[in-house]
Amino acid sequence: MKCHICSNPTVAFTHEKTNITYYHCKGCEYIFKSPENYQDLEMQKERYNLHENNAEDAGYVAYFQRFLDFTLPLVEKSKNALDFGCGRTSLLASLLEKEGISCDYYDPIYHPDTLKDNKKYDLIVSTEVFEHLHQPREVFADLLERLHNGGYLAIQTEFHANTEEAFKMWWYPQDPTHIVFFRVKTFKVLSDTYGCNVVKDNGKNMVVIKKP
Repeated sequence: MKCHICSNPTVAFTHEKTNITYYHCKGCEYIFKSPENYQDLEMQKERYNLHENNAEDAGYVAYFQRFLDFTLPLVEKSKNALDFGCGRTSLLASLLEKEGISCDYYDPIYHPDTLKDNKKYDLIVSTEVFEHLHQPREVFADLLERLHNGGYLAIQTEFHANTEEAFKMWWYPQDPTHIVFFRVKTFKVLSDTYGCNVVKDNGKNMVVIKKP
């Protein structure tokens, strides 16, 4: 099967505990679950409803604050933002508002009618979303279209270790709604494809990309 990111051939491997097949692109280092195991939005919602994400929870706030501590110094001139895939709460949007950045929010399950088609943003943030995407390349391209020239796309998703042995031991694929997995190189390939630049990554789970 060809890679969904760079169209190169992939290597298939099976996770013995689940008997699920994954495909590993050695070119851009992208891994994706066999598409017959993808879940529709209703099945995903059942899983998400189990998450206890409370805007009053100090740990949950701190989780987003770490993302902002990494991102905001790199995007200092941003005046407006979009939280893409915000989930049930608009907590991240609220935290950005406190930083003086007006922020819209959108989620295909919980806030499906909030996306403004023709609006452009200085900053788009997307935390723990990309691992759920059926078509990450297409979504990446669409988000870039929603950015002003010179705008930023800030993404948080756990980066895999790039070995099949480590992947099979990793906790992240255990969530059945996690279907696609990235490394910094994957985002560099995507960025090169669409003429963008990776500004900075933390080597673990965060990357900031700038549109020219």
